[in-house]
Amino acid sequence: MKIEQNKVVEFCYELEVDGQVVDHTTKEKPLDYIHGTGSLLPKLEAHIEGMEPGDRFDVTLSPADGYGEVDPSRIIDLPKAAFEVNGEVREDLLVPGNTIPMMNSMGGVIPGVVLEVSEDSVKMDLNHQMAGKTLHFTGEVLSVREATEKELTEGLHGEYVHTCGCGGCHGHDGGECGGCEGGHCSDEGDCGCGCH
Repeated sequence: MKIEQNKVVEFCYELEVDGQVVDHTTKEKPLDYIHGTGSLLPKLEAHIEGMEPGDRFDVTLSPADGYGEVDPSRIIDLPKAAFEVNGEVREDLLVPGNTIPMMNSMGGVIPGVVLEVSEDSVKMDLNHQMAGKTLHFTGEVLSVREATEKELTEGLHGEYVHTCGCGGCHGHDGGECGGCEGGHCSDEGDCGCGCH
């Protein structure tokens, strides 16, 4: 069976960025999704369309085809008071390179990376962690099957069911929103559970 609209696809992959493997799945714990529902990066999804189980893929995506270029407007200065918990600034979190979950204007969670810490403010990078990066995916299609009506209505993992008033997404490890190397969630944090 070929990969096409509304087929459930399982594949394993390795993602390399700047010569380093930054994410991968295995045959034992593959990534699965419903094809054509916007679960993957569009160019990755287009590349594997028409493939069958056993087919291997090797695709390189430019930043424009991945998570976009770094947007300078998403690098912001916040007052240290924004990091107060129970009236105290969490200095232990304010370490350059540390990732802190931040709330966007829509109430979604997006990861912010601490760039600099001064006496009164913190410079945060709210760009997707893969913004500006060239993504090299290699992998193998493991299985392709018809999606059930329930999966098409509720999502492969129930991600279309809105029990808490927010969206949902999924991935092979149930990780955090916005972290999606495999391209499951947007960096706008529009998911209520987790991402790839």
